[in-house]
Amino acid sequence: MIEDIKKDAKARMSKALDALGSNFNKIRTGRAHPSILDGIHVSYYGADMPLSQVANVNVEDARTLSVTPWERNLVPEIEKAIMKSDLGLNPSTAGTVIRIPMPALTEETRKNFIKQAKSEAETARVSIRNIRRDALAEVKSLVKDKEISEDDERRAGDEIQKITDKFVNDVDAALAAKEKDLMEI
Repeated sequence: MIEDIKKDAKARMSKALDALGSNFNKIRTGRAHPSILDGIHVSYYGADMPLSQVANVNVEDARTLSVTPWERNLVPEIEKAIMKSDLGLNPSTAGTVIRIPMPALTEETRKNFIKQAKSEAETARVSIRNIRRDALAEVKSLVKDKEISEDDERRAGDEIQKITDKFVNDVDAALAAKEKDLMEI
């Protein structure tokens, strides 16, 4: 029973870490990366579709993305969606290919992106701590139902805390890597 609780907590904490990774991908650095455009949706025959489902997104060079729509009539829609996004990108179209140059980050924008990254990391830490709280509550209910002893509860609590510490350290490591990435010129 305790193993199931620990396994469930590990799986949920792992998902929190994955969510942090995808949120970090949306914070742009000076380099071009296709995941920057993941949050952009394009109006396609009356439905909002993710950009990746209506076009190919490729990295041309270190500072340029190219978007090639599958249908020619989508070019203006994609351009409009990229400009409306709060990413601060200015696409330029050449025929059916949309090129998106990544502007160099100023010191101020770097600091704002770092603040955003720290906020995302704190959200992930809170999520991990909430998962720990849930797991400890489940263990406590097992003691209350007299399914396990108090010694088992203490041991399980220590093990759950170790798991939590590991995941919080992973969050801190991911944040440090993102900060280093953002501060690179």
